[in-house]
Amino acid sequence: MTAITQRIVPHLWFDTQAKEASEFYASLFPESAVLAVTTLHGTPSGDCELVSLQLWGQRFAAISAGPYFQFNPSISFIVNFDPLQFASPSPRQAAKAALENVWATLSAGGKVLMPLDEYPFSKAYGWVQDKYGLSWQLALWDSEGEPRPAIVPSLLFVGGRCGKAEEAGGYYASIFRNARLGELHRYPAGQAPNREGTVMYADVMLESSWFAIMDSALEHDFGFNEATSFMLNCNTQEEIDYYWHRLSAVPEAEQCGWLKDKYGISWQIVPAELEQMIRSGTPKQRERITQAFLGMKKFDIAALRDAFRSR
Repeated sequence: MTAITQRIVPHLWFDTQAKEASEFYASLFPESAVLAVTTLHGTPSGDCELVSLQLWGQRFAAISAGPYFQFNPSISFIVNFDPLQFASPSPRQAAKAALENVWATLSAGGKVLMPLDEYPFSKAYGWVQDKYGLSWQLALWDSEGEPRPAIVPSLLFVGGRCGKAEEAGGYYASIFRNARLGELHRYPAGQAPNREGTVMYADVMLESSWFAIMDSALEHDFGFNEATSFMLNCNTQEEIDYYWHRLSAVPEAEQCGWLKDKYGISWQIVPAELEQMIRSGTPKQRERITQAFLGMKKFDIAALRDAFRSR
């Protein structure tokens, strides 16, 4: 059985650029590398390239599966440049220099959403959408309070979901078996159009992974979609059944282990051993596994194992 080291893995959907983008991201951060690239044949999108990568010590996954979903700022990634992570006579200056270097690379060919500048909440902060469309919030971390990971997914509740961030944080914390609420900062009065008391910034820990959550009442022409989803690795069928039952809220979105929760966030509830089956399997085994899971909504571990072992 595959041991779980990171239960929740961010998953990025690209048209054809998963490997190219993954190599680009891995070049930006320390403790980063493309770990494996595997091709699945015979899917509804044709040949799909699967990429496993590590960014600043955390696992990510990416797929090239056609132009069906586009990244937008409703899900971004906060990158915390903590001076404590830099061995230097001037660690704060080193952290700021590293932030500026990453900013310059990400913003080249991209779109600046908030300029890199000093803000009340950070001495150096900027929000940028890179050349692939993925959004990043770069921040100089103040090293106070409980530490957070270097990269944290951020969920922005907009439109009809604005005002739901706090509720969503509590909802997820009630579902995941290893979870707790973290910081909570509310909008004060006088921040129109944002309503007083809604979430300016909060975070929640789910299975050792931190998520930031925010409300925004500004006009936005985007919302959550499948371009960024979260793979939840499960060791047993009981775990798959548990999370599937509690998270799935949109029956028509259930396919191949994917589901959508009541806030519109997409999850993939997968056996932890599936990645190893795909990576280590022969072309015939990968073909059988692919055909098996294409016919599933919720994953059946026993059926996937049978497909892998069949001669």
